[in-house]
Amino acid sequence: MFRFAIPAVAALGLVAFAAQSQATNPDAQAGVSPMAWHLSHEGEMAKLAYGVANSDQLALMMTCEPGAARAVLYGDVKPAGPRIQKASLRAVAIDPLSGGLEDEVELSFDDPSLKQLAHNGKMAVEGDAGEFELAATRDERKLIDEFFAHCGQRGI
Repeated sequence: MFRFAIPAVAALGLVAFAAQSQATNPDAQAGVSPMAWHLSHEGEMAKLAYGVANSDQLALMMTCEPGAARAVLYGDVKPAGPRIQKASLRAVAIDPLSGGLEDEVELSFDDPSLKQLAHNGKMAVEGDAGEFELAATRDERKLIDEFFAHCGQRGI
């Protein structure tokens, strides 16, 4: 019986070791896309999102149309501060993607958090994990500039 048990236990140990090595191998995790700023357009609407590219995983999305005085924001995080207003007074709908409550807010382009994003490429936000900052790379700052220009807010 020990003739069969010892090789079986040894093989099981090697499988467990290989699985652990694969899970901690940075090369195996290299395929995971990081969260970043992304810009897209849907008709006249511009969408600036902080999340994983080409996925529904986003922390924050802002939308606007040309000449708008406000951006509509939604996501798991909101700009830090008490200046947020509900986008509408209508009943709150269920988000079909997450199954949770759809929580849209409007924010004036005069708001300091949007001005900071436009000027410095940084936005202080708050969410379930507390307060933190979403920062843009040099290439992402070009997307942010394009978003504000599309909204008619060049040089805010």
